[in-house]
Amino acid sequence: MTIRMDRESVDEPASPAEVEDALRWLATRKDGEPLRFFREAIKEPASEPATVLRALVAPTGSLIAEPAESRVFALWGLIVDEIGAVGNSRRRYTLMAAFRVPPAPGGTVWKATLGDRFRQLVLVPGVFGEPPPTTATPMHQAWRRALETLAARLAEKLVLLEGPDWRQYIDLGRAAGDVTDEHVAWRARPASKGAQPMFVERLLITAVMRRRTVWRRLTERHVVACKDGVDGYVVQARNGWHHNPEGLLVTALWACRVVTSPGVRPGVRGVVRLRFRQPLRKGQPYAFVSEALDERLEEKHEWVNVDVDHHGIAPGGLTIQLTFDQNCLPEACWWYAEQLEFERRCRPPDGDPHLLPVEDGFVRHTFLDGCHPRESYGIAFKWPS
Repeated sequence: MTIRMDRESVDEPASPAEVEDALRWLATRKDGEPLRFFREAIKEPASEPATVLRALVAPTGSLIAEPAESRVFALWGLIVDEIGAVGNSRRRYTLMAAFRVPPAPGGTVWKATLGDRFRQLVLVPGVFGEPPPTTATPMHQAWRRALETLAARLAEKLVLLEGPDWRQYIDLGRAAGDVTDEHVAWRARPASKGAQPMFVERLLITAVMRRRTVWRRLTERHVVACKDGVDGYVVQARNGWHHNPEGLLVTALWACRVVTSPGVRPGVRGVVRLRFRQPLRKGQPYAFVSEALDERLEEKHEWVNVDVDHHGIAPGGLTIQLTFDQNCLPEACWWYAEQLEFERRCRPPDGDPHLLPVEDGFVRHTFLDGCHPRESYGIAFKWPS
């Protein structure tokens, strides 16, 4: 395969070792983020980044009709996507720190040195053990294996990607690099065209059960607008049931009001539009609270679910908590992520980390990983027969 780059050609694809060397150089820079060095490498062929990062940058030359900035975002989007696909949470977080993938833990920004960035990971709850480590040794150990794996995956992808194949990563790269007023539009996967144009930094759902019904569902959202002019949010209140009754009655509690708008039929229960106090600018944060009520206590709900119909939820940003009726406790309760409906019905085996204790009738779970667009997350329960 021949890859064009600045009138030169590369007849042989880069090896995983060459890709790993480029990634290590990029991660150890103290004087800038990856996007800066990608721009230098693409726009200044005689620069040091162009030489060192050649294994990464050269394949984007197949984007012949695209401007240089699109090549920058395409490469960044590919790296972010591959990091997001890493299943081991320790390795994924060390890669996020190494390449400064937003957001940094604790609502801060990534620090300059690689060691300092690894030490910031102590703020990520539970990933590196409880209590958290006193040194960055676990992070360095995870980094060595994570870097090798990432380099191998990238080397394979860089050989396969040609022209149009890169375009799916351009928008993802722009979103991952979009930091405005210290708010981050994080996502590991691109949202659909119809997704609501906002990123959720914090989503707290409190569900109160009566009998086996989710009687009251209180939702507090802290969002960041992904474009100018965002003035509301469409709520679809749904819980776990076997059949398809009408939706729930949704009301606005704080910093919003229920309105009728195009695309949302007036009077439709369970699907309403909440209007904000004012339109938001891109990057502007906003918080609002709504409530859903269900008085049909004969319903037997099986989960409290969150459908991510926007641009994602920050790592550690989603918390679901339930208060069960003391006279009607489930025999098992567990959290699920990115599962089909029939899968979430399956009780995990004893000892599985997804199981949640229900002895006191109160259950709470925070999803430590970021929540992807077009996926579902929630807490499911099994009732005694």
